Amino acid sequence: MAERGYMGIPREKIPWFPTIDEEKCINCGSCLDFCSNNVLEESEITMKVINPYNCVVGCSSCMKVCDYEAITFPSKDELIKWLYELRKSRDT
Repeated sequence: MAERGYMGIPREKIPWFPTIDEEKCINCGSCLDFCSNNVLEESEITMKVINPYNCVVGCSSCMKVCDYEAITFPSKDELIKWLYELRKSRDT
């Protein structure tokens, strides 16, 4: 199986995935219904991130469908910085 990557960087090196605030999450399932990449799973109380590296790099759409603001992502500026540094280290 080919290694998954983004811009020539192994996906597992890019820390881009959602974080669920368990205090805010009411387990409504909106994010689970939206995301088709098997990133999330319903548990008894809140949603859980089970496959973080299945998340599409740069996508934060599940955060936008959450009416309870329970999902966060790193900033896009952080993502750009990570990608720049990872590509630079790959090229040296």
